Amino acid sequence: MKKIGFLSFGHWSPAAHSQTRSAADALLQSIELAVAAEELGADGAFFRVHHFARQLGSPFPLLAAVGARTSRIEIGTAVIDLRYENPFYMAENAGAADLIAGGRLQLGVSRGSPEQVIEGWRYFGYAPAAGETDADMARRNVETFLDVLRGQGFAQPNPQPMFPNPPGLLRIEPYSAGLRERIWWGASSNATAIWAAKLGMNLQSSTLKNDESGEPFHIQQAAQIRAFRQAWREAGHSREPRVSVSRSIFPIVDARDRAYFGGSSEGSDQIGLLHGKTRAIFGRSYAAEPDVLARQLAQDDAIAAADTLMLTIPNQLGPDYNAHVIESVLKYVAPVLGWR
Repeated sequence: MKKIGFLSFGHWSPAAHSQTRSAADALLQSIELAVAAEELGADGAFFRVHHFARQLGSPFPLLAAVGARTSRIEIGTAVIDLRYENPFYMAENAGAADLIAGGRLQLGVSRGSPEQVIEGWRYFGYAPAAGETDADMARRNVETFLDVLRGQGFAQPNPQPMFPNPPGLLRIEPYSAGLRERIWWGASSNATAIWAAKLGMNLQSSTLKNDESGEPFHIQQAAQIRAFRQAWREAGHSREPRVSVSRSIFPIVDARDRAYFGGSSEGSDQIGLLHGKTRAIFGRSYAAEPDVLARQLAQDDAIAAADTLMLTIPNQLGPDYNAHVIESVLKYVAPVLGWR
């Protein structure tokens, strides 16, 4: 069995062929798709966070709304950029959203990807400390966030409070038990995957990865997953970690699929530069008839190694079509591969 969900970047545009023409459309259609995905039997609804972009920039209102409209499906992010976050306020928001969802939140966080503006986190009031990089700041923020999620008191109470306090130091409220074990780190390198394992975070292997060996993307991802799991064992954690990968997978089962993806040319990995200097490798897209897809996906080592697969969706094609894509994977591809 493998958990299968969707990952939406939440793009919206007033372009002529877009069915997601405004920020309101992106948010409301995201909720609609999560409800549909749950009804279809999918396991997760995940959302990418980008600031200063026509995408989904503020995750917690959306996560809370999805949590209130669903009852079973996992709800999460892939990922929240920790350069833009106050870890204490984020812990409050995450605790509230998780309680609304009944403990179904799966939060992916990371140092973030190249953004729409230069050093956008500075506009949010954050800056690296002396001697830090922005990546250092993100990792420091996640360590603080993880500590706060343990639920231990740390703040000195006012001796004359407005309302009675429980005894001892105070913690962030609302507190949601178990959320600490449902935090994931979006890793683009083997080193950060190992670091995440030591801290007891689950792994979201990134949609792009530092090209560390020159091998195909899925081979490098599988090696990253092995390194993560080895570091997890060496750290002595008592639970089993979760690992996800994301892929664009489009079964061609009708005329709409053929029109959109029948001529897809993204059948190989792509190479580019990350942050303007790091050679990065991007995984291929899959688009074919279900029997062909099953053969192709069976050869993807990283999918085989992961327990969770996120289907990256073209959300501007609308929730009805994307629900159809999810259903096609669940119905025609997953059973053949033993995922269902």
